[in-house]
Amino acid sequence: MGITVLKVKVGNPANPEVLEEIEFLVDSGAIYSVVPSKILKKLGIKPLAEEEFRLANGEHIKRKKGGAVFKYGERVGVADVIFGEEGDSLLLGAFTLEALGLTLDPLRRELKPLPMMLAHMGS
Repeated sequence: MGITVLKVKVGNPANPEVLEEIEFLVDSGAIYSVVPSKILKKLGIKPLAEEEFRLANGEHIKRKKGGAVFKYGERVGVADVIFGEEGDSLLLGAFTLEALGLTLDPLRRELKPLPMMLAHMGS
């Protein structure tokens, strides 16, 4: 199975015109996207919380979490972002894909539009 990489722009929701383009590994199995702390701080994004994660080897680590704007082509969304540290992979996770209205076809390793549904009670 192949690897899918994608260039996506990241910004601060308080100043969404200033964006930094990053090449991510698309990982639909990851919940959150991971962006280097250095880039998030440069954009003025501040951590709001801390999350604990379990690594594949069973080790537990903590990382700071905040919110960021993600832009891919004409698609724009806001999602949680993890403040990556040295050695962390740059991942584009499921929450960000959904915020952009995209899904990953796991067999073809291609992005496809996510069917957008809205519940509406007619009058």
